[in-house]
Amino acid sequence: MKNRKITTQFITQTAIIAALYTALVYVFAGISFLPFQARIAEALCILPAFTFAAVPGLFIGCILSNIIGGLGIIDIVFGSLATFLAAYLTYIIPKDILKPLPAVLVNAVVVPIILYYTVNSPILLTAFEIFMGQTISCYGLGLPLLYALKRSGFMKANQ
Repeated sequence: MKNRKITTQFITQTAIIAALYTALVYVFAGISFLPFQARIAEALCILPAFTFAAVPGLFIGCILSNIIGGLGIIDIVFGSLATFLAAYLTYIIPKDILKPLPAVLVNAVVVPIILYYTVNSPILLTAFEIFMGQTISCYGLGLPLLYALKRSGFMKANQ
């Protein structure tokens, strides 16, 4: 891993990503919470392919979003840690086609457990629903976003 310095650019990128994630969850709150969810903001989980600043940015954005969601401290802590883990794994995965996979798999494992303890949702059914929603968000929206950002030259991979 490269030696990471905290610069103004890093802090700015982190803040923008956190704000964008939070705003997307807030705007699409109706489909961002509970068992069947398709968080549009999860498309941003491919951003660690371009900058390490996306790892803390997505984590902070998820913390703020889960505060909005109202499911309590379990969701705020463990849901956000799941996003942090998925973002870091996305950062280290070399193949573009696999970059959305950590967000899909980590959330399909962690979120059903959170929802079981917060709203008594059945774990296996919820895991399937989260898996499907994450696949839509991360592969259906995130992967095209990754390819579009690469083609545009706006962002270079793993700066």
